Amino acid sequence: MPVTLPPITRRRFASQSLALIGGSAFTSPDFHAADLTQPTLAPNRVALLADTHISADPRTSYPGTQWPGSPVKDGEHESVNMAECLVEVRKQVLELNPLPAHLIINGDCAHSRGTKAEYREIVRLVEPLREAGITIHVTIGNHDNREHLWETLPWLKKERMGIQADMIQLPHANLLLLDSGRKGILGEAQLTWLANELDAHADKPALIFAHFNPYPNRGIRPIKGLRDGSDLIKLLSERKHAKAYFCGHTHEWQFERQSDVHFVNQPAAGYYFGKGHANGWLDMTITENDATLELR
Repeated sequence: MPVTLPPITRRRFASQSLALIGGSAFTSPDFHAADLTQPTLAPNRVALLADTHISADPRTSYPGTQWPGSPVKDGEHESVNMAECLVEVRKQVLELNPLPAHLIINGDCAHSRGTKAEYREIVRLVEPLREAGITIHVTIGNHDNREHLWETLPWLKKERMGIQADMIQLPHANLLLLDSGRKGILGEAQLTWLANELDAHADKPALIFAHFNPYPNRGIRPIKGLRDGSDLIKLLSERKHAKAYFCGHTHEWQFERQSDVHFVNQPAAGYYFGKGHANGWLDMTITENDATLELR
């Protein structure tokens, strides 16, 4: 399900920080409250992240060991600290002028199985973004646990728990966020919801987001995609205003076009697979005529 982390004021920042840190003695590098001045927010600019894989312990690094059958030689993988990667992304986003009004983390926020401690840590790490006025949206990936995420957010209204999909209406486009769950299934009910929402809002281009790739990855490390990916592709191809589908999961930076629909596979923001694999995030700017993606 998509979860929204709304912007926070400095007063709310102080009270929520104390509650979420929970007595942790470790402070990540470069962590500080944002400046009191609120910079300009661009309503058609969106920062796109995926696969942050934040651990409960911000000192945790991904060792970069080889996977079975990988053609990559020893020494071509480098260890990365996921929390430090997110801190660097945060720094780059906050340096943008104007700032993106929205930031989407497209699944696999958590490193292991979506523990409450992992979500407390990621909420802590993104607080400066929220204090700068940026609204953060989160989709569920195979490493996430939606119930634990709900329970970690004290401001989430109970009536919003259980919502599987949602739409962000921007001036030049609609962003539809889906829940592909832990096993890569959208399901008939969610696909019906998507079709109905697309048909009801055909006046603007639509960009669709979910964690799982719609088909098996063709990259160096094949990963299973959506079980009902063919149904999704058919649904989107039948609607001309459905312009793109964004996913994570494979940790690859790939893009292609099928039936006038762009399929964008986002790179991992903080879980690097090694040489030849992008590690970063996307700066997206939407105009009346197109959307521009810059890999950072």
